[in-house]
Amino acid sequence: MDASTIQAFLHAQVQAWNADDKDGFLGAYRQAAPDGLQIEYVGRGPAGDGWPVLEGMWAQQSAKIEIEEVLLVVNGLEAACHNRNKVRGTAIAIETIELYDFRTPGRLAVRYFINQG
Repeated sequence: MDASTIQAFLHAQVQAWNADDKDGFLGAYRQAAPDGLQIEYVGRGPAGDGWPVLEGMWAQQSAKIEIEEVLLVVNGLEAACHNRNKVRGTAIAIETIELYDFRTPGRLAVRYFINQG
């Protein structure tokens, strides 16, 4: 994993989300994390198996949210993203800071900080 591969993954998963392409969205994660995915919603409990989390996220939010990539920073094998999650058909947007950790080969750990503002 290098910076350009990490950037490509992060852009691909957002593009697939916005295009309502579930296979592309999940496929981007499968390619980035073939040996395991862990996801934590910070402040809502411990990290868990990311695959059911992604499935639930897709089922509950994909039709409602369009993602705008505000900022992406990749340093080494980690990335931080500021995304604006726009609620379709409204002026409401939910800001997130998302941390992606690729330091363990084949595995991805994600932490979502959601502005509950």
